Amino acid sequence: MRKPNRLRILFVLYLGIFALPAFSQYNSEFINFEKMGRSVSLNAEYELGSNGIYNSFLNKFIYGGYIDKKTKDASNNSMRNLNVMGANMNYDISTFFGRSPKYSYLVGFKDQRIFNSSFTKDFYQLVFYGNQPYKNETKNLSGSSINSLRFQELKLGFIWHKIDTTAKVGVSISILKGQQLFYIRAKEGSSLYTNSDGTELVFNSNFNMALSDTNNRKNPFAYTGLGASADIFFETPYKSKIGKESVLTVNANNIGFLHWFDNSVQYSSDSTFKFEGYQIDNLLDLKDSTLAAINRDSIIKNTTNAHQESFNVNIPTNLLIVNRIRFTDKFVCGTGFRYLFNSNFKPYFFMEAEYMLSPKISGSLHVGYGGYSKLNLGVAFSYVSSSWFFKIGSNSLQGYISPANTYGQGAFLSIARKFKR
Repeated sequence: MRKPNRLRILFVLYLGIFALPAFSQYNSEFINFEKMGRSVSLNAEYELGSNGIYNSFLNKFIYGGYIDKKTKDASNNSMRNLNVMGANMNYDISTFFGRSPKYSYLVGFKDQRIFNSSFTKDFYQLVFYGNQPYKNETKNLSGSSINSLRFQELKLGFIWHKIDTTAKVGVSISILKGQQLFYIRAKEGSSLYTNSDGTELVFNSNFNMALSDTNNRKNPFAYTGLGASADIFFETPYKSKIGKESVLTVNANNIGFLHWFDNSVQYSSDSTFKFEGYQIDNLLDLKDSTLAAINRDSIIKNTTNAHQESFNVNIPTNLLIVNRIRFTDKFVCGTGFRYLFNSNFKPYFFMEAEYMLSPKISGSLHVGYGGYSKLNLGVAFSYVSSSWFFKIGSNSLQGYISPANTYGQGAFLSIARKFKR
């Protein structure tokens, strides 16, 4: 079996597939407090989605396997001129504690990997088909971008859970340790032209790129940036003509920034770069030894303005609004809205229905549209006792059931040991 080309591997790695699959829903410690209460918990979440690349294609990189032409063609034939993709993975250990009947304190540690990207159909074609099928064509790269970062946070906060005996307010502040950043954006005018016989390539480069300290980017304990963030949570019941009880929840988290240190590198380019006199039939299959001079280092040296300096970036902020209506003692239905600022995330609308299967076990169904993918279907199960809380599920189950025809996948898990009252 032919080994994957290096450029293809880099494309997928920088599209976030490097993140190890994991599983707390919506990246918030406050959401499950109603059932979790004062406890120590382990939470994890994984989500990956694209509105242009099918799950069957992505699974080849996650689980291994040969990517045949049929799999590549399926995504190529359905994608738009400009597409989005994103991946979020986080895991944390948190504890709510305290003696007051009105409020509890929060302490937690979290590791977050956040990725978002946009890419043109032309960019996809060049990476996975090469330039040979597109001779005498100019392939548009404008608007393609990659934003990938990893950081850890120490979180301190509290939740006031008996305001007027029913409403809840939670606030937390986090200190962030930046580990890794990679950012690149191709601006208007970025393109690649191949002439009719493959002897000339013209690359119009107009892009900005930033990297955190390149000497430490592979070190899991790297300390290349420092920042801060805040989370805000609000929940209140209200009177409604529908159902027995209605509850509105608003949660915003990851409101913050990261400051990357002086060893970080920024690149910028606004120039034209030509390769002439070489027979280049396929960018992904350069075998001629005379092309040895055409390498990544020489391209960067000749086309970019590189300089080291510190800079700030805003991290993607997650906003979640959910309205739940309890129709019976066993059945609750909710509608919601989710949006990630500072990313390519599309507005996400969803509906969830939860049913008590027994006094301790409940099941829920999730239907949503938007985000990084398109239609999402999910299921989750919860177990609640006086001592334990478990929740496991997925909001994008379609990615595992019918990967050849769907976009998006993910899973989440929460385990909590409750404190004795």
